Amino acid sequence: MPSLHSCPSFRTGPLNRRELLRAGVLSFFGLNLAGLDRAAARNPKTSSSSLKSCILLFQPGGPGHHDTWDLKPDAPAEIRGEFRPIPTCVPGLRICEHLPRLARIADKFLVVRSVHHRMRDHNAAAVETLCGHTPLEPDGTIFADHANSFPCFGSALSYLKRDHSPHLPPHVALPHVVTRGVKLPGQEPGFLGSAFGPLQVAHDPNAADFQVAELVLPGDTTMGRLEHRESLRRILDRQVGWSEAASRDRPTDGYYQRALRLLGSEAVHRAFDIGREDPRTRDRYGRTKHGQSVLLARRLVEAGVRFVTVNFAHGDADIGGGDDWDTHFQNFSILRDITLPATDQAFSALIEDLDDRGLLDSTLILWLGEFGRTPRITSAEGGGRDHWPDCFSVVLAGGGIRGGVYGTSDRIGAFPADDPVSPGDLAATLFWRFGLDPETLIYDLKGRPYPLATGKPLQKLFA
Repeated sequence: MPSLHSCPSFRTGPLNRRELLRAGVLSFFGLNLAGLDRAAARNPKTSSSSLKSCILLFQPGGPGHHDTWDLKPDAPAEIRGEFRPIPTCVPGLRICEHLPRLARIADKFLVVRSVHHRMRDHNAAAVETLCGHTPLEPDGTIFADHANSFPCFGSALSYLKRDHSPHLPPHVALPHVVTRGVKLPGQEPGFLGSAFGPLQVAHDPNAADFQVAELVLPGDTTMGRLEHRESLRRILDRQVGWSEAASRDRPTDGYYQRALRLLGSEAVHRAFDIGREDPRTRDRYGRTKHGQSVLLARRLVEAGVRFVTVNFAHGDADIGGGDDWDTHFQNFSILRDITLPATDQAFSALIEDLDDRGLLDSTLILWLGEFGRTPRITSAEGGGRDHWPDCFSVVLAGGGIRGGVYGTSDRIGAFPADDPVSPGDLAATLFWRFGLDPETLIYDLKGRPYPLATGKPLQKLFA
């Protein structure tokens, strides 16, 4: 029977240990050296930029703009819903009453109220928003990524900006893999190859015994022992179970050298050691899986990690149940009791904390889901909203962004009224801020060229 709160099979939870190890170790250290060779063969056009890192706060399921960033208090009851707007520190900008902390710092973020695309299924919409490309397959027919899929943002950056420290992963994803029966598309390096995939962390940073299992060696193993290639090979083969992997996924000498650098990196271990944080800072973000994941993202970019993806942490026992933002049922109770309070606390803490540390201008934050939700509330139990990609809101902070609002939706929030923005435009903006030309060509496994991003940078959003 489907969950009361979500689409059938939609979940953001743990895979088994072997799957996690493969997702983290295999994708980060990279076994597709053909992809690495292809990357090294091209030099993209670049430009100067002060941006050093990006934190993507992904809200799987699709948050409704009517109940968060673009309320319609004058619309009929079946559209405006139960929540009321409150003023913010930006004149004329009003957001949901359940986001009071964010309302106080609204001058530090920008709400884009006119984002739109055409994909109504979670999987196709995730490709659209997490890769910045319209999927080649028809809407509703994509079940999982494959070797020739479009790459996610972090992988594209890893591919084109290979000046990263060898002792730090350029891209980390946490605190779990988003799945929908299978792994939700848009989280993989696709045709760029596993050398450019994220280090996938799938452990709860709020747990007292939190550690990244992929970075922990057996108790009887020393780094000196690992310097012998065969010892490292045997240990990692046994830990991840390479013997069961397809031949194309077998480790190479390059893989083992990258593994050794990461396992021996003091910077990596220190960045993941969230126990070093002041307890007051941990309280500030919220002692939840989501709050501590966002705090860990701050620690990672502070250490020098270029791109961190934080998937909203569903199912926190300490904040209730629910399946993220996919609120076909009980929309208002889930948002009021779970998603909005956790978002308000962690997102506001991240912005303020980065600002206090002098990192906000060099760190871009993207808060987005795969789409929005319908203007009209369904008559389902508790009142719900269904999938709606025709108009939704995305929030940007840091990276030189100016505060306020960009774009508007129509009177019922159904379609953009002014300044429509596509996911391709957001992708182009991200890459442009990293000093990359969005028209740079990347090539799939069949040699077909694609621009890095299909849209145009929204340069006017930045001060």
